[in-house]
Amino acid sequence: MRPFYLVLGLLLVALGVIGAFLPLLPTTIFLILAAFCFSRSSVRLEKWLHEHPRFGPPILAWQEEGAISRRSKIAACTGMVFGFGLFLLTAHPTPWLIALVALSLLGSAFYVVSRPLPRHERSER
Repeated sequence: MRPFYLVLGLLLVALGVIGAFLPLLPTTIFLILAAFCFSRSSVRLEKWLHEHPRFGPPILAWQEEGAISRRSKIAACTGMVFGFGLFLLTAHPTPWLIALVALSLLGSAFYVVSRPLPRHERSER
């Protein structure tokens, strides 16, 4: 299974890198999943992700606390609103599809917003 997790982890890192440049494709979730895969296949690559100056802190906050930063919550919810608007303008969906997508995005937004803040943000209050 180690080779499978290694290849999957590398693929997820590639998607995360692409997501860093494409506005509607997320980055951090792919890197969190890659860290999970690397924890089962490559200690060196897992350490590399954990120590990355930009992506390491959100990955560790999620793995250790299930936490999402305030900035990330705002970015995620803004992206969902923007994506929904784009969906409405370009897809010309039926009312039932609009409702289904809206409910899915609302559920996702609720989940993101309901996650705790990382310890360092809670202590700043």
